[in-house]
Amino acid sequence: MTIIVTGGAGFIGSNYLYYTLDAHPEDRVVCLDQLTYAGNLNTLKPILHDDRLRFARVDICDRQQVFQLFEEEKPDAVIHFAAESHVDRSIREPGLFTQVNVMGTCVLLDACRAFRVPRFHQVSTDEVYGDLPLDRPDLLFTEDSPLRPSSPYSASKAGADLAALAYARTFGLHVTVSRCSNNYGPCQFPEKLIPLMVVNALNDRPLPVYGTGKNVRDWLHVQDHCRAIDSILRHGRPGDVYNVGGHSERSNLDIVRAVLRALEKPDGLITFVADRQGHDLRYVIDPGKLERELHWTPDVPFQEGLSETIRWYRDRSDWWEPILSGDYRIENERLAKELIR
Repeated sequence: MTIIVTGGAGFIGSNYLYYTLDAHPEDRVVCLDQLTYAGNLNTLKPILHDDRLRFARVDICDRQQVFQLFEEEKPDAVIHFAAESHVDRSIREPGLFTQVNVMGTCVLLDACRAFRVPRFHQVSTDEVYGDLPLDRPDLLFTEDSPLRPSSPYSASKAGADLAALAYARTFGLHVTVSRCSNNYGPCQFPEKLIPLMVVNALNDRPLPVYGTGKNVRDWLHVQDHCRAIDSILRHGRPGDVYNVGGHSERSNLDIVRAVLRALEKPDGLITFVADRQGHDLRYVIDPGKLERELHWTPDVPFQEGLSETIRWYRDRSDWWEPILSGDYRIENERLAKELIR
C-alpha cells in the first residue's frame, strides 16, 4: 500500500512511520506535515532517505496542495494524525483549532472522495467524551458514550470525528475512527505532561502541576497505539469507532512523583499552579470492543514503559535541547529544503 500519514513529523505520527516501515516493509509511506511548531524532522532522520518514504510539506487546510499530493500519489489509505493538539493552546487560540482540526479534516476527506481513496482513518482522542467524576471508578467511556467536549481542542476533534463519519454515511467513504487515551513515549514534544516534567526535573526547574494534581488520565504507550491503528486500518469495519485505552489510570500528581523518584529528584520541585480553565477531572475509556473484535491488547506495562521513556529523555538531550532553544526549527528548514529538491 501507499499510505499518506498526516502529521508524520509529530509525536504519534513519527512513531507510526517507524512502526509501519518495520512491520510492513512492502508498504510505502508519505509523510505529510506542514512543520508547525510541533513537527520535528530530526525525529525522522534515520528514515528520511529511505526509498519507501516521501516527505511532503503540505498544509492540510490548503486544498490545492492537498489535491496535488493526492493526484501524484494516488494513495491506498490516509492515516490522519495532523492536528493542533494542546488544550492550553486551544484556550488561547480556539479559532486556529477549529480551522485546522475541522476544516483541514474536511479538505482531506474531499480529496479522498475526489481520488477514490479506499481507506481513511481519523485519529482522535478520548477527550471528545468530556470527563467523568473522580469518585466513580466504575464508570468508563465506551464508543456509544455521548460526545461532550470541554475544551476548544476537544470540541474541534469531535467536529472532525463527526465530519469523517458523515462522509462515510453520505458518500460511502471507508472511514474508521479511533479515540485514544493519553499517549506517552519517546519523541513527544516537551509541552506535554511527562516530557515536560522529565526535562524540568533534569534541569532542576519547578514542575508545574495544575490545581491539586488529582485529575486522572489513562495512559497508553505510543507503540501500543501504533499497533492498534495498524490493526484498525487493515481489519476495522467501515464506519466504526474504536476506543484505544491502556488500562493504566494515574493521577497527574502520581505521574509527577514517579518521574521525580526515577530521576532521584526531591518532591520540593513540585509547584502547584492555578488550575486550567474547564479542566477535565477524569478520562478513562473501555477498549473492550477493539480487544474483542480485532484481538488487540496493550503490550507495554505502564511502569516499564514510563521507566523506559524517562531514560530516553534523560539520554537524548540532543533531541530535546534544540526544541527548548528553538534551533530545531532551523534544522527543520534545512532538512525540508534538502528533501523537497
